[in-house]
Amino acid sequence: MTAALGTAALWCGLLASLVSALAWQRARPAALAVRAGRAALGCAVLAVALQVTGLIGNGPGGGHGVPLSYTVTSLWSALEASLLLWLLALTGVAAVAGRRRRPGDRLQSVAMAAVMLVCGVFFAVSALTGPPVVPAAADGPGPGALLHLGSAALAVPFGHGVAWLVTGRTETGTIRRWTLAAWVPLTAGIVLGAWWSYRALGWGGSWEWDPVENGALMPWLLATALLHAAPSRAMRPWVAPLALTAFLLVPFGMFLAAHDTAPPGSALPVTVLPVTALAGAALLAALTVTLAGARALLARCEPRHPARPDPLLLLGCALLTVLAGTVLLGLLLPPAAELLRGERAEAGPPYYEGTLVPGLLALLALMGAAARVRHPRDGTAGGTRHWDTATGARRGLAWPLAVGAGTVAALALTGPPPVMALAVFGLAAFVLAAVAGRLLARTGGEPMGLRRAGGLVAHAGIALAAVAVAASSGYAEEATARVWTGGSVPAGGYTVRLEAVERDADATATTITAVVSAAREGTVVDVLRPSLTSYPASDGPPVARPAVRSVLLHDLYVSVTDVGEDGRSAVLRVAVNPFMSLLWASGAIIALGGLLALIGGRGRPRTPPPGSHGRRASVPRPRRAAAM
Repeated sequence: MTAALGTAALWCGLLASLVSALAWQRARPAALAVRAGRAALGCAVLAVALQVTGLIGNGPGGGHGVPLSYTVTSLWSALEASLLLWLLALTGVAAVAGRRRRPGDRLQSVAMAAVMLVCGVFFAVSALTGPPVVPAAADGPGPGALLHLGSAALAVPFGHGVAWLVTGRTETGTIRRWTLAAWVPLTAGIVLGAWWSYRALGWGGSWEWDPVENGALMPWLLATALLHAAPSRAMRPWVAPLALTAFLLVPFGMFLAAHDTAPPGSALPVTVLPVTALAGAALLAALTVTLAGARALLARCEPRHPARPDPLLLLGCALLTVLAGTVLLGLLLPPAAELLRGERAEAGPPYYEGTLVPGLLALLALMGAAARVRHPRDGTAGGTRHWDTATGARRGLAWPLAVGAGTVAALALTGPPPVMALAVFGLAAFVLAAVAGRLLARTGGEPMGLRRAGGLVAHAGIALAAVAVAASSGYAEEATARVWTGGSVPAGGYTVRLEAVERDADATATTITAVVSAAREGTVVDVLRPSLTSYPASDGPPVARPAVRSVLLHDLYVSVTDVGEDGRSAVLRVAVNPFMSLLWASGAIIALGGLLALIGGRGRPRTPPPGSHGRRASVPRPRRAAAM
């Protein structure tokens, strides 16, 4: 009964989405367009509620005996149910974006019609697969809700990108605001996902380059490029392709992640859903056609008022796009290898670290330079530019470069640090010095606004995150050993001693806890309790629960990976990870910078460039071919 009601809700949502899309295409969209969009949201809410009800009632104790919190939040632990959560976020975003109709506004009509058609597509996909009742994940889910919310908000820039292709006009202010509204929860979701992986999964790290993480990273990179390109008139040819691609990569990454996480021996290319292969191929075709069409249109356009883009801005956007493409290539390798050779392949950490780290270092350098090299906004009369003199640029960069070089020299004198970590520390110091100087300075004799300050705060957070990642990767110390009761494992100045092994079993789970004491210089500073939990009803592997002792400059990370049958021995993994607290704090700083920029950009009037009307900026039109 629950499944039938869920299926009916999804088909009704599809119908409401199509009605809304058609109503938006009327010359003067009536209230029907808004009401149908809200009806689609109601259908999505009903489908999700039925799914949660099914999860709670599936098995003794709800969700196969795992805790209720895991049962409810496992809504996004499998692709089928994750589609429902994605659909809920997508229809919610559509309802908010279309809450105010502007009669006669062709741009809004086309954009909202495109958004509602996207909602209809995902209603159809979810209805064809059926509202499943999936078993709850025994290891619990990650912060998928934030990622779904952030990625769904990219649908509005996508709709405006479609409207740009249809009408030849764009509203970069709306695109930027909605991209920021997506970028903030995406950032928070990625950071919280890293924290959850580190604290809950027992991996010992915060980023494993797995398909789910990479699927969220790609749209984040392109959304970051879009945020920088949208305010610049000279970068307007980048806006529509970035808006279209950033959104299309979200469902594309979802399906690729489902393939890569499928069990070995499964059929090609994706076996989680019967229609997933077709849906994945359709999404890839849509991505290719959209980008090709956008580029063909741009190739025919000639700007009315030529303006050279800021070289640093252009290089930064290009670099972010290349990094996203590199991640996409790594996601495409497994299904491509399986399709061509019949065997699974994987692009692991060596691939990503070898290809992405140089680009990330270049981004740090660009952020530091952009914070100190002053120039007016592009789009000045006649397209001319008035750059600061070379002397002024050198003066602006001199002391941040000195801070970076001094940091490298000071660290090199303390010992032979890893070369890559040393480069990151130097560039991060350069960025932080440049950002601090810019925040304390006055621009044109006026106080800096929240919008610009928010961007600088986000840049500072990224630099701090780079420091934390480099320190935890280059200076971490770890040891793994099987020890018996009374034995110890030394690592990073700590001596971790196994005191006892405890077993606790009930009707739903069995938990084995290793009680360990952590001593430093002969003094016990903490008692930790890492554990392994098994849920017999789920037939899954034991779930490792690490124990973490966090202090200001480092974490002591202890996990148990195996316990002897006699209950007197355990395999302990002990790691001392520097600067992990800084990593989580830097994520909060980055998200705070995005919020400040979003608040500072709301309601801010923007001077239209020459040739535009009101807030809708004209886009270059094709020039007629000259007579031969």
